[in-house]
Amino acid sequence: MKQIILDTNFIISCIRNKIDFFEEIKLMGIKIIIPKQVIDELNKIINSKKKLYFRENAKIALKLLEKNSFKEIDLKQKDVDKGLIQFAKKNRNIIIATLDRELKNKIKNSKLVIRIKKKLEIT
Repeated sequence: MKQIILDTNFIISCIRNKIDFFEEIKLMGIKIIIPKQVIDELNKIINSKKKLYFRENAKIALKLLEKNSFKEIDLKQKDVDKGLIQFAKKNRNIIIATLDRELKNKIKNSKLVIRIKKKLEIT
């Protein structure tokens, strides 16, 4: 079974654009992996001074994570991007879900992106 690892900005963007990423990825037959560090980042956003809509999106994201099944992993890195890069290099067949342009350029794996703010597409 194919696997996909999600980063924080991908999850937040899906929430903001009202994309049910769990359902869409499940329909693709792909297993979801979310790093512990991404969950930690969502909690930090909720407790931050960021704009209210951003904090609200993080809250919704955490509630969505509670309601759905996924594999949680520890990247063993404080810096999520560095951890994702290391994980991707060790797991070439994994799909990376990110909107971070710099991260996308550093990773050779397939990527899941948001198209036209409503559709998910593997590139």
